[in-house]
Amino acid sequence: MIVKSVEQALQQALKSLGLEFSEITFEHPGDMVHGDYATNIALVLAKKEGKNPKELAEQIVDAFVKPDEVERLEVAGPGFINIFLSRSFFRDSVKKIVAEGERWGAHDTYKDVHVMVEYTQPNPFKPFHIGHLMSNTIGESISRLYEFAGAEVRRANYQGDVGLHVAKALWGLRKTGGDPSNIDDIARAYVAGNKAYEDEETAKKEIVSYNAMVYENAKEIAEEYAVGRRVSLEHFEELYKILGTRFDYYFFESETTLPGRALVKEGLATGVFEESEGAVVFKGEPYGLHTRVFLNQQGLTTYEAKDLGLAQLKAQKWDFDISITTTAVEQQEYFKVIFKALALLRPELAPKLRHVSHGMMSLTGEKMSSRKGNVITGESLIQDMLALAKEKVKERNFNDEEKDTIAHAVAVAAIKYSVLKQKAGKNIVFNPEQALSFEGDSGPYLQYAHTRAISIIEKAKQVGLVASTTLAPQESTELEKLLYRFPDVVLHAVEEYEPHYITTYLTELASVWNSWYASEKVIDESSTAPYKLAIVQAFAHTMKNGLYLLGIQAPERM
Repeated sequence: MIVKSVEQALQQALKSLGLEFSEITFEHPGDMVHGDYATNIALVLAKKEGKNPKELAEQIVDAFVKPDEVERLEVAGPGFINIFLSRSFFRDSVKKIVAEGERWGAHDTYKDVHVMVEYTQPNPFKPFHIGHLMSNTIGESISRLYEFAGAEVRRANYQGDVGLHVAKALWGLRKTGGDPSNIDDIARAYVAGNKAYEDEETAKKEIVSYNAMVYENAKEIAEEYAVGRRVSLEHFEELYKILGTRFDYYFFESETTLPGRALVKEGLATGVFEESEGAVVFKGEPYGLHTRVFLNQQGLTTYEAKDLGLAQLKAQKWDFDISITTTAVEQQEYFKVIFKALALLRPELAPKLRHVSHGMMSLTGEKMSSRKGNVITGESLIQDMLALAKEKVKERNFNDEEKDTIAHAVAVAAIKYSVLKQKAGKNIVFNPEQALSFEGDSGPYLQYAHTRAISIIEKAKQVGLVASTTLAPQESTELEKLLYRFPDVVLHAVEEYEPHYITTYLTELASVWNSWYASEKVIDESSTAPYKLAIVQAFAHTMKNGLYLLGIQAPERM
């Protein structure tokens, strides 16, 4: 990367001034008039050395021996050093992007690192809700970012196939006469069972007894349970296919109960846990956390104990270096307790665990929840967006199959972009019409920018124009100055677990592309036409690769 060359030259300048600094940090200025990179090294060193930062910055600039990639350095403000890259660098960058194609932006920072990403986590017998959709979107993007960074990735899904929600659905199926092989009947049964559990004491007692039967695998409900579980899981697979997700490992709550209980019993004997009012708890207050119950008063394992068992099962399944779990932001403190308890039980395992959160999604300001029957679920949002996308493309001059394919790509892009444009853990207000817009801040807007580039490339083929970087215009364009930044953005996104860096970058890139596209005629008789075509190809590769990292398709026609 260019930044390594610049850093080496700066280190040599510091050395010539009798100064040392272990690691120089760089950032891209918000406005390109301030250069392509900037560093605050003079400000940091001036404080340490007791010198004037601006004067020190000027000394560093004077001592700097420019590598070929650098045009000049400038001192700005109180002592920032702005770095301007050379015309030859941007020309070579365009050539590199075109040559690397689908590997452009990839790197080997995490080569030989094993990463397991657990996400989505829908529960059989219960609707696929908005939180599952958000977790799926974030988890899939993080998985792709790690793969792009050279890591070996395994995708995992943890699902609650036992518990009160199952009992509510099974009770509801019996009461409503529903068919456990019908996914709609299961959804209605869950809503009916949940309402009865909350409103009727008799029903609540019956559902509690069903819950015991679920855990005991009682023959009275075994067939309904087996059918309902299978149908639920098959239905989830249909949704994963729409979203472009596949999993390597499936873990289930029924599998984590025994190992979780064993870990709690072990911790009780060693003082990690203690008894309290008939339950077994972990007291987190000494660690700045809070107390949580791991075995309840009936001696049953709680979610907390099962999560301990899950961590152990994951490690047994695959020897990972990093294990990431994506869930709602309200579980942040919960996972801090889980990780601390595990650190005391399995100190070699706990440091490998990470939690990445998502916020809540609202539609016209109202929270969505699968606990009521009259709300938007994740599944219904997907279906609604597919229907709206089909309306958008129905007037386009494509055959029916093409229209369905494009509508699918656009609908998923609209949802995923809306989730990933926000910093992790932030809430989202989802506006379907805005999300599907081909103009501005949306996934389809990025897709449409890509199709414009592909259209130019196809027209160039028809007239025999071949891309080349031999004869470049004298001045670098803003588009070229943005394209080369893509690998930096990718690395930043994976290191921070923040796909929103990709969406922000791509949105800016699409805007700059559209301005360039409006002012430049690519296919003409000029000597720079081959170079302009190379820029088009470089943009198309960058946009396609960026969209891939978001889990979004890049159609060639729209």
